[in-house]
Amino acid sequence: MKLKKLLIGIAAIALTFQIQLAHAAGNPKVKMETTKGTIVLELYPDKAPTTVANFLSYVNAGAYDGTIFHRVIKGFMNQGGGFTVDYKKVETKTPIKNEADNGLKNLNFTIAMARTNAPHSATNQFFINTSDNYSLDHTSKSTRGWGYTVFGKVIEGENIVGAISRVRTGPGGPFSSDAPRTPIIIKKMTEIKE
Repeated sequence: MKLKKLLIGIAAIALTFQIQLAHAAGNPKVKMETTKGTIVLELYPDKAPTTVANFLSYVNAGAYDGTIFHRVIKGFMNQGGGFTVDYKKVETKTPIKNEADNGLKNLNFTIAMARTNAPHSATNQFFINTSDNYSLDHTSKSTRGWGYTVFGKVIEGENIVGAISRVRTGPGGPFSSDAPRTPIIIKKMTEIKE
């Protein structure tokens, strides 16, 4: 009887694991090739459908190709997607609705949308958290509490994210600080078709 219960328990655990793998396999993945190396992202359309659709629309249009990580703050985040190597602002689409109330947290190696002080102002710029940044999480539907929408995480290339976070920074283009002294270019972003 104990053996039968143990086998049923093992079977249940195995089934749960298979369901989780199948669910994960269904999430879109994006390969980001940078001058520092390749990063692979897994996106969560079930948690942030508008944000994921927006991000993928930029990816599939090639809008991120040739952009840079223009803001790198060690122990905080690496921000990119909005400027070319010569700091020309990339053309954007209409800002999207903030989905930071989706339950996802700004933990190390998650990817989130950058925005202005206005909660629903995210367009193409994103950042990869390089620390657990709880202060960026949603706390309320107020200007101060909206937070920043997490919509995926790094599943390969954490070492590349770390290497980017440790580069020397200073003034660059319109920025008085935090710009990498040697440009870190996003050479190409592609959706991985499985």
